[in-house]
Amino acid sequence: MKVLHGFDDPATRHGYVAIGNFDGVHRGHQAMFQTLRARAREAGVPAVVVTFDPHPVAVLRPEAAPQPLMSLADRLAQIAECGPDATIVQATTPAFLQLSAREFFDQIVRGRLVARGVVEGENFRFGRGRDGTVRQLAEWCRAEGLDCEIISPVLVEGRSVSSSAIRRLIGEGEVAAAADLLGRPHRVRGQVVHGEARGGKLGFPTANLAGVPTLLPAEGVYAGWAHTPTGRWGAAINLGPNPTFGVNERKFEVHLLDFQGDLYGQPLEIEFLARLRGTLRFAGIEALLTQIRADVAATRDLTTGR
Repeated sequence: MKVLHGFDDPATRHGYVAIGNFDGVHRGHQAMFQTLRARAREAGVPAVVVTFDPHPVAVLRPEAAPQPLMSLADRLAQIAECGPDATIVQATTPAFLQLSAREFFDQIVRGRLVARGVVEGENFRFGRGRDGTVRQLAEWCRAEGLDCEIISPVLVEGRSVSSSAIRRLIGEGEVAAAADLLGRPHRVRGQVVHGEARGGKLGFPTANLAGVPTLLPAEGVYAGWAHTPTGRWGAAINLGPNPTFGVNERKFEVHLLDFQGDLYGQPLEIEFLARLRGTLRFAGIEALLTQIRADVAATRDLTTGR
């Protein structure tokens, strides 16, 4: 898949196009890209995705911008797995965001992309103030002789798949339900930094993560996977303060099951499988250790299939 910044490559013209933020590249997006690729292959033309960076709200109202589910690099990697020929990353500048819905259609869809067809979801909005609707898009495509296919929302156990729904679930700690909508576990990436080494003294050393730019789940203890430069390990994850030790600062601590080695300064990617419990204050060290052993055992069960 080609990754392009701008609309100048002739290889992206006269194709089928899907346009959107696509944060999370969830199961709804995946269904859209599957249809996009199928229509493009039937017509013998390129399948082109257009995504935006940063999120338009981050430019217009930074204080209201949603925390992203993934980095741009991860978004592009997930889009690539869906098989389009190219993805165009459009910079969301103030000038670009001032295009009206009709100007967007005329200048981008018809003018720069010379699109043969468009594939979108029912909730797609475009143009200044998000005034453009898929109904308008379909009408304008029909008038200009373009194909336009609107994909119905994907439902998982009666729940409509959307980036906002996934953010809400993750924010509530419901990482297993979020994974059902994403089609994979929620992942974050950070850098291992020095902590207080308290876990090592208790017999459960932890890697302390910092610099995570994407959405973190609610405070609590989770089971998941840790991806290191040398492999994948089951991981018991603590997000939040350590009230037993009087620490109120929110920490991101990861105990890698059966791991031996030094991770300081290295990148670490975490997948969240399930929330085990909320943050608790224990009466003493022994009570804490008993709970940690239970958390590690539960994590081992989840990551070994027992």
